[in-house]
Amino acid sequence: MATATTIVNARVFDGTKLQAWTSVRFANGVITDCAPTSTAQEGDEVIDAQGSTLLPGLIDTHVHLLPGALAKSLNFGVTTVLDMFSKPDQLTTAKHQAASNQHVADVRSSGIGATAPGGHPSLIYAPLPTLTTPDQADRFVADRAAEGSDYLKVIAAPGGLWPSLNSETISALVAAAHARNLLVVAHVNSRAGVEQVVSAGVDVIAHVPATAELDQPLVDRIAEAGIAVGPTLVTAENTLGTSQAEANARRLATAGVTLLAGTDAPNPGTVYGESLHRELELLVRCGLSPTQALSAATAEPARVFGLDDRGQIAPGKQADLLLVTGDPLTDITATRAIERIWRAGTPHERTEFVPTKPEAEQLEAFDTQVAKAVAAVRKAMANRL
Repeated sequence: MATATTIVNARVFDGTKLQAWTSVRFANGVITDCAPTSTAQEGDEVIDAQGSTLLPGLIDTHVHLLPGALAKSLNFGVTTVLDMFSKPDQLTTAKHQAASNQHVADVRSSGIGATAPGGHPSLIYAPLPTLTTPDQADRFVADRAAEGSDYLKVIAAPGGLWPSLNSETISALVAAAHARNLLVVAHVNSRAGVEQVVSAGVDVIAHVPATAELDQPLVDRIAEAGIAVGPTLVTAENTLGTSQAEANARRLATAGVTLLAGTDAPNPGTVYGESLHRELELLVRCGLSPTQALSAATAEPARVFGLDDRGQIAPGKQADLLLVTGDPLTDITATRAIERIWRAGTPHERTEFVPTKPEAEQLEAFDTQVAKAVAAVRKAMANRL
């Protein structure tokens, strides 16, 4: 059995640009050599990738964990997922699974996000810890860190259907998280929410308003602050069809804001892994070049979230790799033509996820809870009319 693998005759996108390399070698889960000519050594497994493109494994910057999330994601070349709200037991289970099984995607998580009593997403995740005042922020963040959260999620939904944290509490949460060297990701759904979290100094904004325009002064503030934005366009497309979300993403991209590829799976219409390829297509439709879109799912999320060992093809980086037919640098849809997947150097065969009985029961319970939440939202919206 070969101890190392060498890919030859490939087009190589390193996470930021097309390289002159045509050969990449990896062993023991790590990339060892990249060169314009073959890097193969005696005993290597050699893969001729003529006509194909080698990419870093993709990173979905916005999912919510359910059974099968990690397995399904890897089937579509997504080697790392960033969970944006899960309870501690889900977080622990997913991290254990990722650490013990190379045939599922790796995972980082916010754990439970910070929200007001009765605030979003209580309809799906209640009961959960909440807070109402700035003096509770430090304890809330400390508890999340103790549970294994890798960054903090904050829900900012002023003027929405449900209660929301006030600006002072959000600012206190940001300060408490930054004091512990934790990144802060903020959920928003309105212009007022964006204004609130930009003023608080968050690091990443999740979503863009789908029914309101981000005006140029606010877009410029986001750019000047260096805040990254994950617009989750595929979820907006599935829930609202044509919306303001793509126009807002285009404004942000034009202003030089770093955009991150994320799906918000398992929202209605999304599929773990597969929907990230649609997100890439939507980012290109919003004005990103295919190269920029690919960076939004590889090198950029790795940089923003401090995942220094992945997101790029270079010696010393983890061998999370995706080989696709064709050239996604000219046609972004080519990312769907998956030939081979490696997670930490381990080749992955795409297989259907079959839930265990407890997992199936958990999935059914989640679907029931989502149906109840949708009904509650519709009722609340009707009462506002």
